[in-house]
Amino acid sequence: MTAAPSGPAFSVHDIPFSTYGSWFGISPVLAEKTRSEDLHLVSHQNGMHAVLRLVPLDPATGDRADTRVEATPGLLAWTGPTGRVDLAYETPDTVRLRGGGLALALRAAAPTLTPFSGTYFYREPGTDAYVLTSYETGRRYRITVLSGTVTEVPGAQALGSADRGVTVGAGAGGTWEVAVEEYETARRPYASTAGFDQVVTAARTAFAAFADRVAPWRSAATPAAELAAYVLWSATVRTRGFVTRPAVLMSKHWMDKVWSWDHCFNALALAPGAPDLAWDQFSLPFDHQDEAGALPDSVTHSEVLHNFVKPPIHGWTLGLLRRRLPEPLTHGQLTEVYDRLSRWTDFWLTARRAPGAALPHYQHGNDSGWDNATTFDPARVVVTADLAAFLTLQLRELASLADELGLPDDARRWTRTAEETQAAMLGDLWKGDRFAARSADTGETWTSASLLDLMPIALGEHLPETVGTVLADRIGTHLTPYGLATEQPDSPHYLPDGYWRGPIWAPATVLVEDGLRRAGHHRLADEISTRFRALCETHGFAENFDALTGTGLRDRAYTWTAAAYLLLAEAHALRHSSPTERLTG
Repeated sequence: MTAAPSGPAFSVHDIPFSTYGSWFGISPVLAEKTRSEDLHLVSHQNGMHAVLRLVPLDPATGDRADTRVEATPGLLAWTGPTGRVDLAYETPDTVRLRGGGLALALRAAAPTLTPFSGTYFYREPGTDAYVLTSYETGRRYRITVLSGTVTEVPGAQALGSADRGVTVGAGAGGTWEVAVEEYETARRPYASTAGFDQVVTAARTAFAAFADRVAPWRSAATPAAELAAYVLWSATVRTRGFVTRPAVLMSKHWMDKVWSWDHCFNALALAPGAPDLAWDQFSLPFDHQDEAGALPDSVTHSEVLHNFVKPPIHGWTLGLLRRRLPEPLTHGQLTEVYDRLSRWTDFWLTARRAPGAALPHYQHGNDSGWDNATTFDPARVVVTADLAAFLTLQLRELASLADELGLPDDARRWTRTAEETQAAMLGDLWKGDRFAARSADTGETWTSASLLDLMPIALGEHLPETVGTVLADRIGTHLTPYGLATEQPDSPHYLPDGYWRGPIWAPATVLVEDGLRRAGHHRLADEISTRFRALCETHGFAENFDALTGTGLRDRAYTWTAAAYLLLAEAHALRHSSPTERLTG
């Protein structure tokens, strides 16, 4: 029997070790800007919470062993001079650990138990299992000893501050093994159904099958494709709480939510090879659409936030998604998505248009997804051209859907509104060489050095040729050796780690690249794609990147970045094999 390929090696300091469907990962990252010397079991139920600290020990001294950590999609290993500890996922809620030559301490990460926080620890009566129950996650974590010897059980039934957990080891030349499960209130005693090596093989096989579906086109010319697939695969969680469908979180670091525009890029990347999962990604925020038609700002296990919204890129996404799905949507899916997209569009046309206004407005930079872009420096409640452009694309997609569903009156209405919105954008905000933003309160206008002002390039073929050419020229001034800076590097407001005030971001890259290509500016689109792909191949899949050095910033395992790489790499591979192919074709 041929062994399943091990998959790409990666650093757990950048990418958590996890598996498809699991709500927890193994990582030294405990919170934003907080890292530990030790790897932890970190759960994302009820937020991000470190639950168990995993510490390999020298069995002779009981001290922390000097080990190096190595990870591939199916296996995590601590390796030291005297032995090793291996960890693999048996199921999304169960990991197996096996060791030889090293012992392992499994300890509660929270040192103090109070009536409302911390971790309580006890031995499960009549079994070889030990249970920790976490206030923060609301879940139990059972450690079942399958072989070896328990050498320490500190803190059983202790209150207040205490060291809590289990230490397991084996005699000279022997091995030990444990299983760790995450569950709710009760579960039958753990029973092993497969040997450890079988568990590893099954995990590797599952990931390899996913990578083959999502990136069958990968080659030496797209060297980061398999790791990008792992970032998406490992960040996927099962239905739980407010997560109404299998969901790709933005990360299994602290950005452990589904934001209502991030999900679009994951859906697009997954569409050809995992169409059901892709449709779930697109649909999930719409499951929480409110009575006004607004999508939530974000969704996660235990909360749905409506304090802000995100930009209406969903019409653009749906059109591209439908072209990428291997099978057409059913009539029922088309009817449902038409209703949902209509309500989302009407929200912008009613709740976000001031009386008598032709164009909608953002209430804060967060609504745009570009939270602190310099476009919003003079005011936050603003009318912007990017919003008008995205809404125009969404209106055009609705017109197409209405026509397909046999609703000619609706189709004419959406088409008319799209034309009026684009005309108002050009008439009110185009200044001959760039788009301006306008205060929704005072009518004052201004321009900035933000790439956000150039995002109407997303209209592509719908833009007047002269406008598209000017936008393309200006976009070129944002291009660094690594990609598109979100603030011009010579701007006095440029910041290397300024969030949307300089760093390179995946969604802006994909939207601009696609718009340029549809507007006929293929050479610039090719250059943007080439530089962004090289950036990811060198610096990984961070939330964003320093535009002048390429260094990954903030969350280092961000799924929309991995998705953007897959989209651009696939399109590159298709163009290379067939020059007539395009990302949008």
